[in-house]
Amino acid sequence: MSVLPMKRVLICALKKDRKGILEFLQRQGACEIHSTLVDDDVFMRQDKTQAAATYHRSADQCEQALIVLGEHAPEKSGLLSALDGKTAISDDEFEERIKSANDAMQDVSSILAYDKKCTDAKAEIPRIESQVVALEPWLGYDLPLDFDGTKASVVFTGTLPGDLTLDQAEAMIKEQAPEVDDLDVNVISSAPEQTCLYVICGRKHEDEVRDALRKLNFAKPPASSTNPAEAKTGLEERLGELNNILTTNDAKIKELASEREKIRFASDYYRLRGDKYDVLSQLAQSRVTFIVEAYIEERYCDSLRKYMSEKFDLIFETEDPAPDEEPPVALENNGFVSPVESVVESYSLPTKHEFDPSTLVSIFYYFLFGMMLSDAGYGIIIVIATSLCLLKKKNMGDGMKKTMKMFLYCGISTTFWGFMFGSFFGDAVNVIATTFFGRPDIKLSPIWFDQLDAPMKMLGFCFLVGIIHLFVGLGAKAYGCFKNHDPLGALYDCIFWYMLVGGAILYLLTLDMMASMLNINTLPVGVGKVAAVAAIIGLVGIIFTGGRESHNWFKRILKGLYAAYGVTSWLSDILSYSRLLALGLATGVIAQVFNKMGSMVAEGTGFIGVILFIIIFIIGHTLNLLINALGAYVHTNRLEYVEFFGKFYDGGGKAFEPFKQNTKYFTIKEEL
Repeated sequence: MSVLPMKRVLICALKKDRKGILEFLQRQGACEIHSTLVDDDVFMRQDKTQAAATYHRSADQCEQALIVLGEHAPEKSGLLSALDGKTAISDDEFEERIKSANDAMQDVSSILAYDKKCTDAKAEIPRIESQVVALEPWLGYDLPLDFDGTKASVVFTGTLPGDLTLDQAEAMIKEQAPEVDDLDVNVISSAPEQTCLYVICGRKHEDEVRDALRKLNFAKPPASSTNPAEAKTGLEERLGELNNILTTNDAKIKELASEREKIRFASDYYRLRGDKYDVLSQLAQSRVTFIVEAYIEERYCDSLRKYMSEKFDLIFETEDPAPDEEPPVALENNGFVSPVESVVESYSLPTKHEFDPSTLVSIFYYFLFGMMLSDAGYGIIIVIATSLCLLKKKNMGDGMKKTMKMFLYCGISTTFWGFMFGSFFGDAVNVIATTFFGRPDIKLSPIWFDQLDAPMKMLGFCFLVGIIHLFVGLGAKAYGCFKNHDPLGALYDCIFWYMLVGGAILYLLTLDMMASMLNINTLPVGVGKVAAVAAIIGLVGIIFTGGRESHNWFKRILKGLYAAYGVTSWLSDILSYSRLLALGLATGVIAQVFNKMGSMVAEGTGFIGVILFIIIFIIGHTLNLLINALGAYVHTNRLEYVEFFGKFYDGGGKAFEPFKQNTKYFTIKEEL
């Protein structure tokens, strides 16, 4: 387990070499730029944020164009295409492709313009269609809907609520305007929701009729300068134009689908340029020189100095970070441990005063995950699936590759515990032998014991695993104390807790009640006496040292008593490991339920029953595997983060974020 040592590096070079040096550093991905120099009369920073924003905007436009292409001309891809990773290209090929970046941006602009036309047309079509629908009830009306009459007469065109006949509508209006004697009401159409009509009266009665209609909730129709039939024809013609716009621009976008690869390269290229200009804004520069300050992994210092000194005229100086400085953290572990680095990083990276817990995490992570899933059939599926992905997808990203390896080891552990507990797709071996071959005597016997038949034995084993896990965490804390030259801290915060908790556990195991509950033999009485004495010594030690930072003895004892109260958290932590039993039982019981369902359907139904059994088997066990693998992943993380890390690990380190190729589709290799 190792946190890689870091160095501070200062590079002073000629401005004419700035482009070459920055591009080289970016491709190596070995330095995290960290400028601390203050601007003065000689060295100052140049504001390149606008240029960087322009490049980032171009990259974003490329991504948007690729999304549009994906919508209009989807690529054919397999289920595992997401694991393909980046395409590796040489430095010469990269330089050659740069020439096509500007052409790609023209295609991007065209794609986005065509997509905007499609988007605008799609937005307008529903509005036009709603207008056509609104005109349907008025098609029998010959006048424009906004026609309001002549010099001598007034026309009110609109709707009244409800399904009304001509007589009903006329009666309602006359009731509200009895003094109007020249009223002419005409119904155009009627429906349960509304009645479309127009009312004609003389100009002298305009106000009375308007007031009468308002009282009846009269509503005006959609405005139109032509009659409804002509308006509908115009709208339908517009719909045809909009659909033609959609078809035409969709075809134009599909024609540009062949440029997808060029657009992807342009996206990466402009992203690289944008990142480079972001860095340029941080560098102190004079008229002819510039300075790069950065953190670098110590192992790369010599090779980087040698290569850059041969290629450029520069000064390359390194030094250790200051004692009060918190350098960024990068981890390096072997192939067994490195897959769980992401688990540690998800919690928090270690500070310079802590060690990398990845090795301890890996051992228990695979162990606990396997115990929770604990089915050999599921484990074999996980091993085969992850192995195929690792073998077939050579360009898989580093992060995804580590995840695949983590689940590979988890699958191996799951297979091991499945055979230990005699679970292979639940009791599939016995069910298949009994249902289809009449051999109930055939079954997969557990190498150790069946946890479904001996749950209390399994619970005791889970508690034992939990105690070991927690004690290893406490031991890691002691190791950290010795590493930081604090042996008394190891005694006060670790040894005393070992004595208290370990002694209490051993004492409880001498009691008949506890031994009977866990189905184990009691320990000798003498062991209990020694354990009780050790526990008391540990308790006294914690009380007198738990508040040692206080100079007042009364406060120190009170804080010590509060620290000793923390023994209750140990009880809850140990009980948390009962989830190992719970998830293991859940996996096995659900698997058996699906097997039983399949056997009930298949029994006595011949070939059809075999088919139904296979369908139920595949669907049921797929669901069980997915659900319980997710549960095992979540609860394993919880046991590591809460119970295990709670005993020794604080974290808080800042991840090493080198200036590198933050590309999405291509990677340019230039090894030293």
